[in-house]
Amino acid sequence: MRTARAAVLAAPGRPAELREFPVPAPGPGEILLETLASEVCGTDVHLRDGRLARVPYPIIPGHVSVGRVVEANDVARDAVGNPLAAGSVVSFFDVHATCHSCYQCLVARQPNRCPSRRVYGITYSAEEGLLGGWAENILLLPGVRTVVLPGELSVDDLIGGGCGLFTGFAAVDRAEIRLGDSVVVQGVGPVGLAAIAFARISGAGAILAVGEPRARRDLARRLGADESLPLAETDADERVGRVHAATGGRGADVVIEASGNPQAVPEGFRTLRDGGRYVIVGHYTDAGSVPVNPHIDVNRKHADIRGQWGSEFHHWTRALDTLVRYRQRMPFADVIGRRYRLEEANDALDDVEALRVTKAVITP
Repeated sequence: MRTARAAVLAAPGRPAELREFPVPAPGPGEILLETLASEVCGTDVHLRDGRLARVPYPIIPGHVSVGRVVEANDVARDAVGNPLAAGSVVSFFDVHATCHSCYQCLVARQPNRCPSRRVYGITYSAEEGLLGGWAENILLLPGVRTVVLPGELSVDDLIGGGCGLFTGFAAVDRAEIRLGDSVVVQGVGPVGLAAIAFARISGAGAILAVGEPRARRDLARRLGADESLPLAETDADERVGRVHAATGGRGADVVIEASGNPQAVPEGFRTLRDGGRYVIVGHYTDAGSVPVNPHIDVNRKHADIRGQWGSEFHHWTRALDTLVRYRQRMPFADVIGRRYRLEEANDALDDVEALRVTKAVITP
């Protein structure tokens, strides 16, 4: 039987290690991919460090990936009706196996909170097979929502945005940005950069980004921010003052927290105008608590506070459609800082954690 190499996180706190797995023949409704690229993101650093609950180690990380179809068993079209066959270049929605029968799926219509959901590269054990992107092959199980990459897009266009592309889109969608709205985006990693890009083409007025390092702030400007405010050279009072100066003294109509740093939240409330909308999307893991004054920050401010947990498939397809239309204004391929082989997975994790690269990509 043919085998495929994969980078595996065997346990929390341990470095990734190379293992070989049998490559299965796809069963009915399954698709076997040759992996072309898989992202490395902050979530993967959290997985290495054991900061996510109920992860079934050992796992093959890599939840957003692009691959070429090797074999599709009784699958002739992708999730939106496009022809799919051997040789097609595809990506897939990493969230899988939502039940479509629980309260969250049927009544709340929030399948991203379904208790049965599984996620490629996160909640599948390596003992279940090639169900993560840091491998030479990926097996897509029946029902995984697969989409043929539009001909206008390269692999780098999608993987340069990675999961941040779709999460940033979801955050902007959740914020309900209106024409002319002033927007502050806290954090200039992949989620923040995507939020900036989608806010710009949504018709936002002034967009101010806050974050480090400088290379990411420069990307923020390229993707649509009018200003990028540094953390290292300013304090919170200065940054809040700059936001108020840019918004007629009112504060921003919309603030999107995409940093994952709890300290951003009190500052976010200070930059928000009375009656503004605050979307918190960056806290995928528990990074700690900060004080919030219910009277000053929420009630008296008449603040509209919204959380956004990841994305749903409709965000995924709409983000891709938008990227096709506005790809010249959204150069996500340029966000890629370095490509890594499977045996360099630990270098990739270290570089992402140290902010040496904005987007790291595994190319098996």
